[in-house]
Amino acid sequence: MAQPVTLVDGCRTPFLRAGSAFKDVTSYDLGRMALLGLRQRLDLPPDGVDRVVMGSVIANINTSNVAREAMLGAGFSETVPAFTVTQACISANAAIAAGADLIAAGGARAVIAGGTESMSDIPIRCRKPLRRKLVEAQKYRRPLDWLGFFKGLRLRDLLPEIPAIAEFSTSRTMGADCDRLAARIGVSREEQDRFAARSHRLAAAAADAGHLAWEIVPARLPPDFAQVDADNGVRRDTGPEKLAALRPAFVKPYGTVTAGNASFLTDGAAAVLIMAEDAALAAGRQPKAYLRHCVFTGQDPGEELLLGPAYAVARLLAETGMTLADFDVFELHEAFAGQVLANLACMASKTFAAERLDRERPVGELPIDKLNLWGGSLSLGHPFGATGARLVVTAANRLIQEDGQWALVAACAAGGMGCAMAIERHPGAAG
Repeated sequence: MAQPVTLVDGCRTPFLRAGSAFKDVTSYDLGRMALLGLRQRLDLPPDGVDRVVMGSVIANINTSNVAREAMLGAGFSETVPAFTVTQACISANAAIAAGADLIAAGGARAVIAGGTESMSDIPIRCRKPLRRKLVEAQKYRRPLDWLGFFKGLRLRDLLPEIPAIAEFSTSRTMGADCDRLAARIGVSREEQDRFAARSHRLAAAAADAGHLAWEIVPARLPPDFAQVDADNGVRRDTGPEKLAALRPAFVKPYGTVTAGNASFLTDGAAAVLIMAEDAALAAGRQPKAYLRHCVFTGQDPGEELLLGPAYAVARLLAETGMTLADFDVFELHEAFAGQVLANLACMASKTFAAERLDRERPVGELPIDKLNLWGGSLSLGHPFGATGARLVVTAANRLIQEDGQWALVAACAAGGMGCAMAIERHPGAAG
């Protein structure tokens, strides 16, 4: 009989705005910091796990399997296999699910999963005509061969090609899609600004209470190895009034999504140790929670790009027989304030239930007083490949702190995807 899969513990680097203190490090560096922090926190031997799985979205060609490179850099044994997964903003969720599946199937007893992302170090390419010329140039044998290199190239072909955060299938940015979604569902600018201000207020309070310090392992940065030990995106002085002064960022001039009610580009990494329950207890490790159930969904990226949580939560509840009332803690990824509010509205909607979920009753009213009480992606930041691991760690820590039993984690992702996870507090996890 398969052993239950448990979450032993997890940690993350500080999440920093792109272009700030992490601007000179790579996703490899960030992943290595998170893995080393977890290894030191739990006193893990080099061969103490059977697999390492990391999520990452914007790959660095020099470390395409960043999970393997980061684990080696963190001092894990070269005998431990590692692989990298990508599923947009739920890449770390996919990494955790892959690790849990390995353990449930008997293929591993202990897995480290998580994710890493550097938005300060995005790959900037040459344009295709120039790339083609450079490939052809590898065949040049004489200096005279280079005389024809620029033949057929236009001046614009020499300009760099900077990747856009846009959907491949629609060519629209996610922010523009959020504007469309908010307008369709009827989420006002004022509601979005209030929710964004709430995220910053709760994150600041959680930091002051020491809750976020449970998650964060300090980073030391060369050349002087100055220590960074806190997130830098939380705005303590923000409020709905200040946010209301910001101009639309995507759909101008009438859009409702601004830089203040959208998550910002972020650098960071996170990692968790998951183990079969008997293996954890035999090793003297007290798990924090069980990873009970996980689902992934896909929706129409043209019209439902950001509605992944509404679909995934509905499916998770259907498969487990649970209701929203069974959960004490809710952690939803805050890509945009409008996205969170639209998903909450859809979950409470009879029309959405009937037309989209083929249900007679709506999913239910998600209690806002249990949602993201330590802040969320709007305030803490959103490193694409790492956010899912942060959500899981925060959910487990909140269960212990708030003396709850069940937590629900959900997130949307580019490509029109969603994820929902049910996490149960381990009976031995003390408050």
